[in-house]
Amino acid sequence: MQTFSGLVSILTVFLWLGGNLVSPLRPICDLRVLVHFVREARDSEVIMRGCRGGCGVMKSYFVPLTSVDFAVWEHMDVTGQAMEVQTGLSLLDQALSNAMKTVSNSPLTSALDNNISNIHSLGQILHSLDLQQARSTVLPDDSAPASTQTQEVSSLPELLQVQSSFLRGKVRLLLSAAPACQRQNS
Repeated sequence: MQTFSGLVSILTVFLWLGGNLVSPLRPICDLRVLVHFVREARDSEVIMRGCRGGCGVMKSYFVPLTSVDFAVWEHMDVTGQAMEVQTGLSLLDQALSNAMKTVSNSPLTSALDNNISNIHSLGQILHSLDLQQARSTVLPDDSAPASTQTQEVSSLPELLQVQSSFLRGKVRLLLSAAPACQRQNS
């Protein structure tokens, strides 16, 4: 009987909400969110540089290129730009996750976990802008072959510096020019 009354309660809540369980996300166009994520990436880099013990094993990580050829970027359609950003975020997520496995320093572990969470939040922001159609393929571990879109870094400070640069560069360019944000600002 309790199961039945619990089910009735849940159905009542759904009816109260109007039965509209799937509502489109409102576009998140406020770049202050990105500024906050960049600040946290830089703070993690500072923590890493001051780390004395349990700072992780020196290892190579594949990360996205942070340089932007503006002539190429501006001629790329939004889907191509979104794909490049999504691929970069996937690479950063994988590299940060792998780096976190080698770290035993508690403040650094917490900072890396926060950065991973921020990368996932950026994925949700892209989803809110209807840019998610350009989902990238998640690459297996750090065994991804280097391409023209990736570079290899060999330390955690370099990884964190690339993350910060990628967010300030390509992610900012994509978010500031997203069609959903352009419509919202007009």
